[in-house]
Amino acid sequence: MLDEENIVDPSHPRYNSLMIRKKIADAGVKGMLADSAMIAHGRGEAYDYLLGERTIPSAMIATKEAVARLVNAERPVISLNGNAIALAGADFLTLASQLGCPVEINIFYRTPERMGSLIGHLKMLNSKLELDVEILGGIPDERIPGLEGPRGACQSNGIFNSDTILVPLEDGDRCEALVAMGKEVLVIDLNPLSRSSRKCTVGIVDEVTRVTKNMIQLIPEKPNVSDFDNSKNLQAALDHIIDNLSDKFN
Repeated sequence: MLDEENIVDPSHPRYNSLMIRKKIADAGVKGMLADSAMIAHGRGEAYDYLLGERTIPSAMIATKEAVARLVNAERPVISLNGNAIALAGADFLTLASQLGCPVEINIFYRTPERMGSLIGHLKMLNSKLELDVEILGGIPDERIPGLEGPRGACQSNGIFNSDTILVPLEDGDRCEALVAMGKEVLVIDLNPLSRSSRKCTVGIVDEVTRVTKNMIQLIPEKPNVSDFDNSKNLQAALDHIIDNLSDKFN
């Protein structure tokens, strides 16, 4: 297997994007991801290209709002899937430590092998970072109402009884089910047109590794919750994409 990290020149204009792809590929080899993980990542990467591969102003506004709601929550939780763990597992554990909340693994294609690999990876990072974040998801004892199959499985001391949930790289029907439970759902999704982005409480249209780093910096500031309008903020992201495309062809 070729080692992209030693082949791709760091001066390449899309070096960071290529290294992120490598993280996904490596996690797949370790058994952490479903076969469709690279397809899902590629879809997000396409939107990131349209955004200019940077955190745009509307994304930073949404990130600050999400942090405010997490800081003010009584029972926050961070829900993670395989791609999120592969790309930013260490940063999500750092966020959870800052917030004093658990992380819970919830994946679409759930198998004992994948769950074991993902839990083991997070435990390794937890130890390496010298953190003591509670890692949930291995022993579900509740179900999200209205969701059939493995995605509905969750833990009572995690997702089920949370009031505010950060869900990177979400899928739409689970987002809607969580909102229907009365939870504030904070979604990281590069697609501003997705059902997750449109139906959640706060949609952050940005790449997950940039969002986590921004959140780590913002949490100590303890920002206040505002009268955030998710629809208007998503429209600002769409406007940015349209303007960016216009600039490229003019």
